[in-house]
Amino acid sequence: MTEYQAPRFFRNGHRQSIYPTIFRKVTGVQYRRERVATPDDDFLDLDWMSVDSDKLAIISHGLEGNSSRAYVKGMVRAVSKAGFDALAWNFRGCGGTINRQPKLYHSGFYVDLETVIEHVFMNYRYREINLVGFSMGGNISLVYLGRKGRSVDRRIKKCVAFSVPCDLKAGSEEIAKASNQIYMKRFLRLLHKKIKAKKPSFPDLFDDRDYNLIKNFHDFDNRYTAPLHGFVDALDYWQQCSSKQFIKDIQVKTLLINALDDPFLAESCYPFEECAANPYLSFETPKHGGHVGFVAFNRDKRYWSELRTVAFLKAKDDDKLL
Repeated sequence: MTEYQAPRFFRNGHRQSIYPTIFRKVTGVQYRRERVATPDDDFLDLDWMSVDSDKLAIISHGLEGNSSRAYVKGMVRAVSKAGFDALAWNFRGCGGTINRQPKLYHSGFYVDLETVIEHVFMNYRYREINLVGFSMGGNISLVYLGRKGRSVDRRIKKCVAFSVPCDLKAGSEEIAKASNQIYMKRFLRLLHKKIKAKKPSFPDLFDDRDYNLIKNFHDFDNRYTAPLHGFVDALDYWQQCSSKQFIKDIQVKTLLINALDDPFLAESCYPFEECAANPYLSFETPKHGGHVGFVAFNRDKRYWSELRTVAFLKAKDDDKLL
């Protein structure tokens, strides 16, 4: 598989990050929705696209994303055409209906991914399951595999993760910079909608008075994420949930791809040493690609991230693509 060669106009991290969000349209994806109960009396919405395969790709979106985002649908379409069933699951409250419990989701909330995987094992007969994650979804996938370690179910064959803030503290500080305010303001606006949707059911936990004073993820995570999910504060949350520390324990063939021009990632979000020390890990750092970008123009309308994922998932153990 050749390294990503960005189109001339897209040799810029911001263009790569923004263009697909605004302009990309993905057709040919038709979902079947399934609602699954969680152990704590909540629910997750799963969107399936089946081609009657015995191989499955479970796709995890990013912060305030969902299964309808272009990058998710593009991956669903690509793996389906390659002969895999696809399951794009929505984090709590992201599937179009607000969830029941006060808990939402966060970068280390791997238990919901575990619920999805266990549901698949109990109710479907797949001989092979693969994980694909973007940004926060990539972090969650790596945390899950690292925590599982040697006990991971051997039907889970591979994982591909893109644009992962492996060091949450450094990533949060990077996106808080003035040059990234366009992203920071958008995330805070989307998260505010989620807070307001939860407020009627839990007014004390989701009080949004003076929300305008929240300027970055440190402020938001201190006020909401940490207390809602049992962390001391934002720093404690970031420390416990950064996937970088779990890479050494992963026992599944994993491809991690972080573009060098990703505006969301700080230097410590590129875990060269950790990946080099684990034979199950392959780490690629294309010069361009932005954050969940990897724009490409071709007859099949597939982005490079989708082509690379399919090549990795279909490669044999002795194939150089690994």
